[in-house]
Parts: sequence; C-alpha cells; structure tokens
Amino acid sequence: MAITSRVKTTKATLSQKNSSDIIKIAAIQMASGPYVAANLSEAERLIEVAANQGAKLVALPEYFALMGFKETDKVAAREEEGKGPIQQFLKSMAKKHKIWLIGGSVPLVSNFPNKVRNSCLVYDDQGEQVARYDKIHLFGLNLGNEQYHEEKTIESGDVIKVVDTPFGKVGLSICYDLRFPELYRAMKDVNIIVVPSAFTDTTGKAHWETLVRARAIENLSYVMAPAQGGYHLSGRETHGNSMIVDPWGVVLDRLPRGSGVVIATMNPKYQASLRASLPALKHRIITEI
Repeated sequence: MAITSRVKTTKATLSQKNSSDIIKIAAIQMASGPYVAANLSEAERLIEVAANQGAKLVALPEYFALMGFKETDKVAAREEEGKGPIQQFLKSMAKKHKIWLIGGSVPLVSNFPNKVRNSCLVYDDQGEQVARYDKIHLFGLNLGNEQYHEEKTIESGDVIKVVDTPFGKVGLSICYDLRFPELYRAMKDVNIIVVPSAFTDTTGKAHWETLVRARAIENLSYVMAPAQGGYHLSGRETHGNSMIVDPWGVVLDRLPRGSGVVIATMNPKYQASLRASLPALKHRIITEI
C-alpha cells in the first residue's frame, strides 16, 4: 500500500503566540517495514522535513527502524549500546540538523539471547547520547485472533527516566506505558512527556487519544506522541493518530494515518501560568489504603 506524506504546522493557542520563548517540537509518524535501511531512509526524510520547519526537538515512533515479519526479527537486529547502524543514524541526524532527537525505540542487547531491551534513546544537538529508557510495561493482548505477548521477545526495564534539556524536563516512556499513570506521576513535574508508540488499531481506536490527553491534563504537561500508523507487511495494522497535546489537553496537531510530521509550539511561560492557575500538582495528597 502506498504511504502518503503530509506535513502540517499548527498555530498554538492565543496565550502561547505572544511569547518569545516558544519552541517548535515535532513528532514523526511512520508505517515501518521489515527492512532497516528502507526505514532509516524514510526517517531521514521526515527528520529533515521537521528540521526545515524549525523543530528543535524531534521524536520518532516506537520500532521506527524495524517492524519485522515476525516478532523475533528485532532480536536478530539488536545492537549493543553505542554501536550499530540504527544508533549511528540517530547520532548523525541529530548532529547534522542540530536538533535534539529522540529515537522512539531501538532494539538493544538484553540479558537473554532471545530477547531485546526496547530502548528509547535521546541525542543532543551535538549528536551525543544523553539518555536511555528501557520500556517497563510489556504489552499483552488476547482477543482471539489478535494476540500480542511482548514478554516473549522483550526484557523489561525497571528505571524511570527524566532528562534535562534546553526545553525543560523530558519524561521518557514507550507505548503500553501510557496506560500506567503512576509512571508519569513519579517523573515529578516534567515539562514534556514523550510516548513513542505502535498502538494496534483495535486498542488505538478505543483508547489512544483519551489516554494521551489524560496524561497531559493530569500532569499539566505537553505530550509528544509519535506513532506507527498504517499497514505493515507482517499483517499488523497500527492506529497512527500521532499528536502533540498541550498541558490543557488541547490537541495542537495530529496526523490520522500514513507517513508524515506533526509539529507544534511549546511555551514554558504558558505552561507555568497554567500550573499557577490550577496547582493540581501541589494539591495532590498521597494516602495509603
């Protein structure tokens, strides 16, 4: 199936337009296939589009470099941290375009020969890796004909990761993590939450937007949600609907389907004003039952 490319620049709310501190951020949507070189070529094209639009922080979706014919394909493509074509690609793209680049997920070596760590890697604008997050919550679904068991090929992580950037504190998560709000609460006042994903079309239609917007609202945080969106050669269909959401829960930009870029502005002063007006983060009371 042909994949159409689309780019759209969305204006922020009136409150955000008047600040000189606003910065463009971009979430890339793909429909990755089983060939790493082809996926990296498409990712390169889309990163360039985002950079040319002025984005300074760019995030790729989960499995951007490989969605294989079968789940074990990512094990064969796994890399040692700091080595391999996927990581070299991310490093070179960040440096070339002078952007902070988030590699949605990269299959890295695990403690088991038949599994990977599904890792989100962050590179600064000099091309240096500055953070790594290993997916904690592993997706499981059994709907008869549609089944997923990530624990068979992925070793889960156990460390929550927040990275300091020029754009504020960025909290890292991956896909199924989105269903666990306590993960984001533990990040403590992050400015941006990143959720690279490959939601199935079934669960995505039911829950994706609701969950993304809920994480933004309850944490008064921007959310960048780059996703896989389309049909894959394995027969899998992913939901897409990549979006960027502001701390009030407003969807600033979205892409329903196919390959492309969503781009929006974030404004730290606007976020701070919302947190001052509605200090829900300070009002939170932790009780034990």
